Amino acid sequence: MSGVRTRFAPSPTGFLHIGGARTALYNWAYARRHGGALVLRLEDTDRERSTREAEQAVLEGLAWLGLDWDEGPLRQTQRAERHREVVEELLARDRAYRCTCTREELEARKEATIAAGGKWTYDGRCREAAHGRECGPHTVRLRVPAAGLLGWDDAVFGASGQDASEIGDAIIRRSDGQPLYHLAVVVDDLDMGITDVIRGTDHHNNTPLQIALYRALDAEPPRFAHVPLIVGAGGKKLSKRLDDVSVQQFRAQGYLPDAMRNWLVRIGWSHGDQEVFSRDEIAALFDLGSVNRSSSQADPEKLAWLNQHYIREMPRDALVAALLPFLEREVGHAVEATPDLAALVDLLRERSKTLVEMAERAVWLVVGNLAYDEKAARKHLTEAAGPILKDLHDGLAELDSWDGAGMERVFDSVRAAHGDVGMGKLAQPVRVAVTGSSASPGIYETLEVLGKPRSLSRLAEALHFIKHGG
Repeated sequence: MSGVRTRFAPSPTGFLHIGGARTALYNWAYARRHGGALVLRLEDTDRERSTREAEQAVLEGLAWLGLDWDEGPLRQTQRAERHREVVEELLARDRAYRCTCTREELEARKEATIAAGGKWTYDGRCREAAHGRECGPHTVRLRVPAAGLLGWDDAVFGASGQDASEIGDAIIRRSDGQPLYHLAVVVDDLDMGITDVIRGTDHHNNTPLQIALYRALDAEPPRFAHVPLIVGAGGKKLSKRLDDVSVQQFRAQGYLPDAMRNWLVRIGWSHGDQEVFSRDEIAALFDLGSVNRSSSQADPEKLAWLNQHYIREMPRDALVAALLPFLEREVGHAVEATPDLAALVDLLRERSKTLVEMAERAVWLVVGNLAYDEKAARKHLTEAAGPILKDLHDGLAELDSWDGAGMERVFDSVRAAHGDVGMGKLAQPVRVAVTGSSASPGIYETLEVLGKPRSLSRLAEALHFIKHGG
């Protein structure tokens, strides 16, 4: 397929929702697979809610996900004159007409129709009135055929459509002169040569009217694909208050863009049994025929699994660079990318699901003053542990080579000198002494990463804590 042009057209009124991000991903992947182009268009006609800050949030979210676009960002408000021009063209060709019915009159007639058991669509009161430009306050309505299917073959849902009689003559320009969304989006898609409109199922019911607009403009509609919405646990609609729904939230929680992109593409799409997809694989394999028709659940456990996979596979330097902002946020000061930190990152890969978790587990390496976990200190930094920690400190101080083999010899010697005490009885007090908590990588690896001077210093501080009760 050649000449494919897709578009992602968000309303910049807040954060980048994961539903919008997935739509952007599908459009990007479809365009890339077919050697086409992706247009980014900001539908900013809601002037009260659209902000430049929200635009920036959308752009940053897309960039973080690795979704590049070929044209744009274009703003719908910058095309207002073109939209007005098309409305005037439709009026001149008698494919639209001016309507002077007020909102109150329309509401009264609607209520009467429904009360009589009818189904309301605009009753055509002004259809043949031939109101001219000087008719006073008015809207502009599209002449929709009285009957006939306004249908299309949806790339996800198959045969779709609605009879024109169920739509009625819809307003395409408000009384204040502003074109409605349906008019603007059709004109923009036509002018930009969009061949494939991939969007959420919340737009499915809008499509018949838009097809009527294409026909009124003597234009061929694009191919449509409506993708089901993302839902939460139990099939419930995602809640902005209760659920994580923005790309920015997931980024702040320490998820990697590779994991987020992989997770999003798999919510509602599959390729055999494959679960892990690189960016290039998504671009090469994505197809609309494999998109599910039913709503798909956002499974946070699957995202955590994918994130841990990508953390394990990420090159060391790139992972350190990704971790630094989270580590700096955790400790409240700048952190340097040292060889010791790189070594610790390798130790933490297997046990960290997010960069936030990894940062929390790496704090002990980069802080000057170590704070003990109260429960861990109470359990392990006891008076009984003092003598064995003292002997370990002195034995480790004698080591010429700071490595696991030498440490193991000292640990074994100290344990034997204290009645062959179990490894846990020694390792756990040491772990709390040097990291502040009872959880860390292997004790020899932990001491090796921390280094001899700091390890001995922290053991001495722990002995002071034990002797003086903090």
